[in-house]
Amino acid sequence: MKFALFDDAGKFLAGRVMSETDSSMQVELESGRRVKVKAANVLLRFDQPDPAELVARARALAEQIDLDLAWEFAPDGEFSFTELARDYFDAKAGAEQQAAALFRLFEAPHYFRRVGKGLFRKAPAESVRAALSAIERKAQVAAQIDAWASELAAGGCPAAVAAQLYKILFKPDKTAPEYKAVVEAARRSQRAPLDLLKRAGAIESPYQFHWQRFLFENFPRGTAFAVTDAPRIHEDLPVAPEPAFSIDDSATTEIDDAISVRGLGSGTVVLGVHIAAPGLAFAPDSAIDKIARDRWSTVYMPGWKITMLPEPVVREYTLTEGRDCPAVSLYVTLDEATLEVHSHETRLERVRVAVNLRHDQLDRVITEATLTGEAPADYPFASELAFAYRLARHLKRRRESVRGKPEAFTRPEYLFHLEGTGDAEPVGSERVQITQRQRGTPLDLIVAEAMILANSTWGGWLAELGVPALYRSQASLAPGIKVRMGMKPLPHAGIGVAQYAWATSPLRRYVDLVNQWQIIACARHGRTAALAAPFKPKDAVLFSVLSGFEAAYTAYNQFQSSMERYWTLRWIEQNAVTALDAAVVKEGLVRADTLPLIFRALGCESLPRGARVRVRLTGTDLLTLDVHASQLARLDDPATPSDDARIEDTEEAEAESAAAPLALAIDVQDAENGGVLAAPAAPC
Repeated sequence: MKFALFDDAGKFLAGRVMSETDSSMQVELESGRRVKVKAANVLLRFDQPDPAELVARARALAEQIDLDLAWEFAPDGEFSFTELARDYFDAKAGAEQQAAALFRLFEAPHYFRRVGKGLFRKAPAESVRAALSAIERKAQVAAQIDAWASELAAGGCPAAVAAQLYKILFKPDKTAPEYKAVVEAARRSQRAPLDLLKRAGAIESPYQFHWQRFLFENFPRGTAFAVTDAPRIHEDLPVAPEPAFSIDDSATTEIDDAISVRGLGSGTVVLGVHIAAPGLAFAPDSAIDKIARDRWSTVYMPGWKITMLPEPVVREYTLTEGRDCPAVSLYVTLDEATLEVHSHETRLERVRVAVNLRHDQLDRVITEATLTGEAPADYPFASELAFAYRLARHLKRRRESVRGKPEAFTRPEYLFHLEGTGDAEPVGSERVQITQRQRGTPLDLIVAEAMILANSTWGGWLAELGVPALYRSQASLAPGIKVRMGMKPLPHAGIGVAQYAWATSPLRRYVDLVNQWQIIACARHGRTAALAAPFKPKDAVLFSVLSGFEAAYTAYNQFQSSMERYWTLRWIEQNAVTALDAAVVKEGLVRADTLPLIFRALGCESLPRGARVRVRLTGTDLLTLDVHASQLARLDDPATPSDDARIEDTEEAEAESAAAPLALAIDVQDAENGGVLAAPAAPC
């Protein structure tokens, strides 16, 4: 025999036999390459036709073999391909028919199971039927994928794809036919998946795209609460000796904190920081706790919010004016003249909230001049607010001495108002107003310093009593050193305190609620609180709370930034803005002077940090939240060094976030259109 057909790791090759021994042979392939073949791997020897011709003819003939008929002809026991060839074709089946039988048997494992080199056994009839049914289903799915892909490429969107839109883009099952259809359509049309789906009408509203994507990723079961009544506090709580006042924005419904001042004019003043006390009403692992832990925090966005706690619970425990509200109160006793702290005490009580002050209504009324006596003060709690402001400035200076540099509020806070929404959820087309409010106003300072005092004092007290808590810390103010959460009372360099435990927003943040439970145990049990506290040292639950909260809180903040960016771009469109003044942040990224907006502007790549420019806006994309812009003019003198002081250290991270692409989980390489999806996300 001049030629041989052999098995090479599952591939069938044929060639000329050059030499042969009992255990092997040298075979020359059509390419001229010579291979050593074990005798056991040689399946067929023949004289004619040539190897290449034999393989070609055999493969063509194999396609004509009826597998059902071959299965009927095949013996019930073990058999070789040559036996089947003789049974199927005729008793004198030649090399071509034998090779065809081999190829067909090998490629039909659902009919014939391989049991050795060239040896097979019929699959049971039930297995054959099941395999054929699976093959038919696969063929139907392939046909469906092809039909969907054709419809997408033509500009239509199948209902099944539209229903799976967010899953396809952000959490895809790559075996799902809907995903495969999008990838195939993107390949055929040479479009990015996001662009393809937008063109096909799957994304009708950019606002709903961002909103539904957020819900899909973070609230897959929806945002509605189960019907829940607010649990009542059965403990007989004493009433605080002084009425308190809160300071919040008018839109705030979850009023967590209030302040009281007692003893003015006596030389010794007691500052009260009163925190809403849902932790007195329900315990860890209760039904309400599970709801709060599932959400981790209230989610904020322009015109809407998703609360952490059900509305009946918020309504029952928010510090609403005119009520005696349950509170965890920190009383700090100070020298009225020097403002030095003598002692502190924590009480569980009811506090009469006399008034809810709204800083957006009073910032122009309660000013530094009225608080320092330079102008008349005609508003409630004028003397208490004046003392609180004097104390706040003292506490701020003391923290700044620890920080090593003063705190500066170089940028305003931007407020968004959507016209005509009322209490309804926005639809994304509302007209938006964006106003500025300077941070660091006297009322801001009073609230901020009181909360910092409470959080740092309670953090130290918990550590002193050996009760674990969740802390925020920052090792230094050096660039790149971020604020971290942990279970150790470490210094917070950014704030300038020895330790800092979030505990003043238990209606809005789950970490604060957890810390409140620990503080309540300390208030009730003192030195033995470590034994009575719901969470013990190295408690695995605390570690899970830490990781879960950080992940959710980061996602919520990013979403809030994205929605603020969306409404900023809507404002630009609604007001037909074509140019903005800005400052260069880094590498072509600029920050608008009068809007909360960082974006890339062509022509600014080589400008130094802090350079002042005017940029032309040539377009916005509400889906990718991208801004298309280019430099119009340099506003400052290029010969004058740029004012780097305007650019804060944190802007490095913000600029990186602003330049990040919209993150899609769909495999862009699968769609063969990488790079087209790149578009800035909103800054943090």
